[in-house]
Amino acid sequence: MDDASELVGSQDGGLIAQENDPVQQAPERKVVALTAAETTPENPWPLALLSQKLKAHIEKAPPAWVEGQIIELNKRANVSYLTIRDVDAEISLSVTVWGSVLSQLAAPLERGSRVVAQLKPDFWMKTGRLSMQARDIRPVGLGDLLARIEQLRQALTAEGLFDPRRKKKLPLLPHRIGLITGRNSDAMKDVLRNTALRWPAVEFEVREVPVQGVSAVTAVIAALQELDSDPVIDVIVIARGGGSLEDLLPFSHEALIRAVSTATTPVVSAIGHEADRPLLDDVADLRASTPTDAAKRIVPDVGEELHKVEQARGLLNRRISQLLERESDRLAQLRSRPVLANPQSMLTVRAEEITRFSGRALLAVQTQVGRHADRLTHLRAQVRALSPQKTLDRGYAVAQLEDGSIVRHPSHAPEGTPLSIRVAGGALAAISTSTSDD
Repeated sequence: MDDASELVGSQDGGLIAQENDPVQQAPERKVVALTAAETTPENPWPLALLSQKLKAHIEKAPPAWVEGQIIELNKRANVSYLTIRDVDAEISLSVTVWGSVLSQLAAPLERGSRVVAQLKPDFWMKTGRLSMQARDIRPVGLGDLLARIEQLRQALTAEGLFDPRRKKKLPLLPHRIGLITGRNSDAMKDVLRNTALRWPAVEFEVREVPVQGVSAVTAVIAALQELDSDPVIDVIVIARGGGSLEDLLPFSHEALIRAVSTATTPVVSAIGHEADRPLLDDVADLRASTPTDAAKRIVPDVGEELHKVEQARGLLNRRISQLLERESDRLAQLRSRPVLANPQSMLTVRAEEITRFSGRALLAVQTQVGRHADRLTHLRAQVRALSPQKTLDRGYAVAQLEDGSIVRHPSHAPEGTPLSIRVAGGALAAISTSTSDD
């Protein structure tokens, strides 16, 4: 492009023309607005000037590496026209790739492939069309995708999002199940059919959403948050019937993984893909290998449960019968014992013991009474032998004064002292006539 048409920035961000611009010096335009903001209906820019300045401005933009997915691919001679869509948003961009760039690839590009490309914007002045030129393009292989997933897995593991202690226990018998799956998909049919076969009374709240493509992550997260906020939902199942690694990439998206980790309702991952497991399997409270397996693990089998009930009843009846038989045998054994066969014998034995003990006690008492009676007689004889009366009976007498005191010395009863003489047969009155110390 000629320097005369070079675009420079003004203070107000407009487009200004330099003095040596050939369009400005054209004889039919004596005065040309310096900036785009200064143009008026009476003093417009020529369209060629605007196109030149746009082209100059766009060519200053540096090339940039971008990542996306090829959704359209048209090959025409030595040039290919691609439409690349962002992997996380509904944004597409048309890209032109020359044959020299494509010839450097080991394998031809295909629709649906994920690529990284170095793009440079280009403005075609003749038609005023803006296009993106691919200076280099490289497919994103499975190895690169797996490496990214593994890197994210390690980072989320370090945060503790996959810690088994965070996992919530599923209810034994959920009454209402939230199901997030593809529209009219086989995965949805498998879950609904197999769950109904196992437990007919279970109810579902189904959310049909895209399960692949750029809108999958946003749609699944919105459905998850809606079901998680419903208090009647006991468990949420996210189901998809397998697919390629690229198809399953939404289920390894960091935003979805964090949404599942913050959900208060238990979440079951039912992505039918054994190899290259998505990160959803690691963060979910329960991983099912397939949607059918999820149906088997979220509800019990009514037939099996009824069979278990019958087994429990049979076991209970056997235990009760065994208990009754054992206790009946014990009662029969107790009843056959002599003490129960003839209860009066026990009383007879005790009565005989009481009679024997009573006789022994009476004999012991009588022996003690006789022994003590003999001792009492002996002591009575001793007392009587030593009594004053016995002394009087032997001929002794006791002299007493009038006050009852005993005369123990002749000096106690001077001549003329009245005395009372006690003998064995009674008492005599006397008067002391003389005293002697003999």
